[in-house]
Amino acid sequence: MLGVDQAQAAMWRAGINHSEPTHHAAYLVAEALAAEQLAIGHDVIIDAVNGPEHARDRWRRLAYRSQVELKFIEVHCSDEQLHRRRLAARVRQIEGFPEPSWDEILRGRNQFPAWTDNRLTLDTVNARPGNLKAVLDYLGRDQGQETASRSAVHDRR
Repeated sequence: MLGVDQAQAAMWRAGINHSEPTHHAAYLVAEALAAEQLAIGHDVIIDAVNGPEHARDRWRRLAYRSQVELKFIEVHCSDEQLHRRRLAARVRQIEGFPEPSWDEILRGRNQFPAWTDNRLTLDTVNARPGNLKAVLDYLGRDQGQETASRSAVHDRR
């Protein structure tokens, strides 16, 4: 699993200024690392918001170049009050990376285009076992199965 937020935080810790285009660069880092893993036959999961269309297209192009199937998974919380409580309590412990505010979450929702790709949409209001089963079914895997066809999987928060 490759996280875009973790890549961006590492750039900041290395001394790259926050005013630089580190968000875009973090996607490029994740793409390069994913390409290497796909080239040696590994599955890849990218943890990223993927709000802008160009971010989503990056993964489509990578899957095409790598000749692998791309499966998007969109994760959301349909209960806004629960989402706010979870966000307020969330501590991911990504050194140097602040958690987003509720206002930032709302801005992102309003500025990003709607998804048009085929995808699995998970609602985190639902219990984890049911969501996990839905993911495994979507990926064509059994819970005990270690590997299957190479996939680039994308997780949107």
